[in-house]
Amino acid sequence: MLEGIYVLGFGGHARSVADIALSGGVKNLIFVDANAQPNEAFAGFRVVTVLPAKLAPGWRIFPAIGDNLGRRAVWEERRLPVATLISPTATIGALAEMGEGTLVCHHAHVGPGALVGRGVIINTGAIVEHECKVGDFSHVSVNATIAGRGRIGSNVFVGAGATVIDKLSICDDVIIGAGATVVDHITSPGTYVGTPARPMKNRCS
Repeated sequence: MLEGIYVLGFGGHARSVADIALSGGVKNLIFVDANAQPNEAFAGFRVVTVLPAKLAPGWRIFPAIGDNLGRRAVWEERRLPVATLISPTATIGALAEMGEGTLVCHHAHVGPGALVGRGVIINTGAIVEHECKVGDFSHVSVNATIAGRGRIGSNVFVGAGATVIDKLSICDDVIIGAGATVVDHITSPGTYVGTPARPMKNRCS
């Protein structure tokens, strides 16, 4: 039984994580931030500077870090039990599988048969439709859409309002810019922007 969560971080994303945890019935939260001030708190919950070396029974951590690589690094460094958090306003389809440490935010939708990996963020209002696969430590941002049977690799960031049309694959280590529309497979790591999405050119001389 989940007794409480240590939220690793104290920025805006951490506060969103706390909101989802509380709305889902979690009663005990402690924020962990190395820069916490004495007696600092948020919504009545303490902020401490150091995570205990050993968690009490029923406690989990949650790396509240929006950056994919940063979230993965904290996860692998800590090697402690990680919570999975799903907003009560999100919808999860039949036979969808959610990996450990996944965060599904308010009003998001994960369709039937979808497979979501470890440490994934499905942000507010995002849609991951039927039979999609989202790899470990990826982030589907606010109001982004992955249409049916899409294949999203690991460490992929799909920007706010972006759309990936149905049955497309995106390889690992890709950034899709906000508002972009992906209309073809992406097979090379990099940053893709625009409609249709194209690789961002390096502007450095």
